[in-house]
Amino acid sequence: MGYMKKVKIDKTKNQIIVTVDSKLYPLEAVYGASYVFLDRAYLRLDGNPKKEISVILKGKKELTEKQLGKLKDEFLNELLNYGLRYKISESNKKIREYVVGKALFSTMPPEIEETEEKDEDWQKDDLGIAVPWEEKYEKGK
Repeated sequence: MGYMKKVKIDKTKNQIIVTVDSKLYPLEAVYGASYVFLDRAYLRLDGNPKKEISVILKGKKELTEKQLGKLKDEFLNELLNYGLRYKISESNKKIREYVVGKALFSTMPPEIEETEEKDEDWQKDDLGIAVPWEEKYEKGK
């Protein structure tokens, strides 16, 4: 049981307490797994997200010990599901950022894409404005 430090089923309080190791299941994965159970249980998160997180699931209706055990097993499966989703999301982060960046860049108006060609126009001085005053008027002397 390396992924969780403690699982406690308390029939008298109609609740389950699952203590999860944050190194294996980050807070985002715990949030995702917990969200799935909002319709069936009241949830409370406690602990230090850098070390361990305690998830308290209290049944919205009175549950038998067998039903509490099933709720615990379903929560642990959902925790595994969201933990894996989080890991995949993190490993694909750079690819997603590249694809979104490329998509946004392709929607830019043509004027913005052509700025490289227009940047060279500043070097042309058709009106002679860029010529220093001394050079412009000392030629006549």
